[in-house]
Amino acid sequence: MTDLAWLDAIEPHAPDVVALFRLYAGEEYLRLRRELRRRAGAGSAPTVARQLNVVATAMGEVVAALPQSAFAAPGGEADWTVAEALGHAIEARRGLSLAASLAASGRWPADAGAVVPSVPGPAGAARDQLLERLARSQVQVDRAAAAVAGHEQDACPLDHPLVGSLRCGEWLLFAGVHDLMHLDQLHRLRTGSASG
Repeated sequence: MTDLAWLDAIEPHAPDVVALFRLYAGEEYLRLRRELRRRAGAGSAPTVARQLNVVATAMGEVVAALPQSAFAAPGGEADWTVAEALGHAIEARRGLSLAASLAASGRWPADAGAVVPSVPGPAGAARDQLLERLARSQVQVDRAAAAVAGHEQDACPLDHPLVGSLRCGEWLLFAGVHDLMHLDQLHRLRTGSASG
């Protein structure tokens, strides 16, 4: 990981998401699971939604500061461009929070397919499109958090091949960890230290 001053700046406003991301970045996966369980307990959804808003704002600031040419450049993950990586991150935050809300409200579809974790976003997405999608995703996160509130400890049938099964509140919180994974990529790209 690169200089984490950007993460230090977010931490006072999104302490749970940042603490979990630090465990992820340090490859402390067992502690990550335990802390997810502890931090996403009963009554946590409104706080998590506020923290996800802080992370979305930070992501939007980086997107707004990138030159337009950057969106077609390598995105720091697989062979994806920056636009594809950002589109993936935005869709994932929407999808994970939606899954949590569907399970919490008893509306989980019986025919739901398996999660496919590595799907890039549209390659041709421009800055304005990405910022608009990011803003819409936060509206969806807020709605999902309202549905999850009071059901944070309910089981969620979502089974992710990399993370496994989590409770509804844990999925909502993990969406923020995933956001920070991609925000970290963006910061590494801005400093020229991303691989690829």
